[in-house]
Amino acid sequence: MGMGKAGFYYPGAERLRSPPPVLTLLVLIAVSSWVHIGECQPQATQCRISKCTSDFVSLTSHLNSALDGFDTEFCKALRAYSACTHRNTKTCRGNLVYHSAVLGISDLMMQRNCSKDGPTSSTHPETAPESCNYHSRHHGSGREFRAGDPGQPTYLFCGLFGDPHLRTFKDQFQTCKVEGAWPLIDNNYLSVQVTNVPVVSGSTATATNKVTIIFKPYQECTEQKVYQAVTDDLPAAFVDGTTSGGDGDTKSLRIVEKEAGQHAEIHARYIGATVIVRQVGRYLTLAVRMPEELALAYDETQDLQLCMNGCPMAERIDEDGYLPLPVLGLHHPKHQHQHQHHQQQQPHNIPQHPRGSFSLGSATAKCREKLKVKDIYFHSCVFDLLTTGDANFTSAAYSALQDLEALHPQRERWHIFPNQANGGPCSFPRTPVFKLGLLCFIIVLLL
Repeated sequence: MGMGKAGFYYPGAERLRSPPPVLTLLVLIAVSSWVHIGECQPQATQCRISKCTSDFVSLTSHLNSALDGFDTEFCKALRAYSACTHRNTKTCRGNLVYHSAVLGISDLMMQRNCSKDGPTSSTHPETAPESCNYHSRHHGSGREFRAGDPGQPTYLFCGLFGDPHLRTFKDQFQTCKVEGAWPLIDNNYLSVQVTNVPVVSGSTATATNKVTIIFKPYQECTEQKVYQAVTDDLPAAFVDGTTSGGDGDTKSLRIVEKEAGQHAEIHARYIGATVIVRQVGRYLTLAVRMPEELALAYDETQDLQLCMNGCPMAERIDEDGYLPLPVLGLHHPKHQHQHQHHQQQQPHNIPQHPRGSFSLGSATAKCREKLKVKDIYFHSCVFDLLTTGDANFTSAAYSALQDLEALHPQRERWHIFPNQANGGPCSFPRTPVFKLGLLCFIIVLLL
């Protein structure tokens, strides 16, 4: 009990009427060291009282009580210390060191006649690397990296839009059914899940109507934050009503509303990640960029990630990028039985397939209005118009291409064309079917 009392006691007016600043700092350092030992216990995992204490020590260690202005600067540091403890009230509830620190701060403020209101010292000096900035934490600089910079971190990109069409972290392009809830990303830092619903009756095509994003707690940078968007409700805040995460003005995690109810961006500086969510028509699109080393931080229980490993083969509509063209009544043999079964199982509230809404020519012309390059995004647009008859899918493909250009780190890999190795909407399937190949060849000539 004696050692416990000495460890928890914070110097105050009852013990020291006017404690020397050096003694105060020594005690604070001892308390901080004690806290780091205690953090091995699950109860203190998110309690950041040690960070508050170490910040206070760094702000006051250079002060000299014999010089003018000591009290002013010391009070600023105390107010910053107090604000830091206040932010940790919930996570440190029941932590004896935390409560001792709160009492100690109050005693010191009384001794120095510090007012509770007033300026505070910055706990993030400009000369020190920011621990909640991915670049400065790993590369010693807070600057943004540009292509070709030495030491540039490797970024990965993943996008989902339309039918849905998936572009994986490996730049593979797939078109999938994946009806219901599916994980796109699930690593130690970030989880992204989408929910897809049938678009029209008589087709395996689905589209995204719900996105759930979980930013997992990371040191003092942010507590867990959850963002959720559904059709007609794309908010500019997390589910707890806040728009940012992290202490003070650091904003290591923040939401930026680009267009009310239509376009939001989430910037997670502490993990170097950016997420873009849009609503186009009745459905949502998603784009994500994050560092490769963090994207790969997961174990074998988290291997079902569409962004990392693509869609399961049973969920693929395409085969190596080959997309059947509904307007011609063409369905890949591999999926013909699945298509017929899916048509029988469609719920009655799904709109009927709008056959004849677009011909191949009109769909091509519509997509060409926004998509000038006949890459995989263009061909996906044509496929979506022929499948759904919904012209909004043209804007969805265009927005997905815009987000790709904003986030994908390698310009030379922006465009994927049908004649590339990973296939395209008019590439030949591995199963040799002469009629399908001939028809695809004719379509290429027409385009």
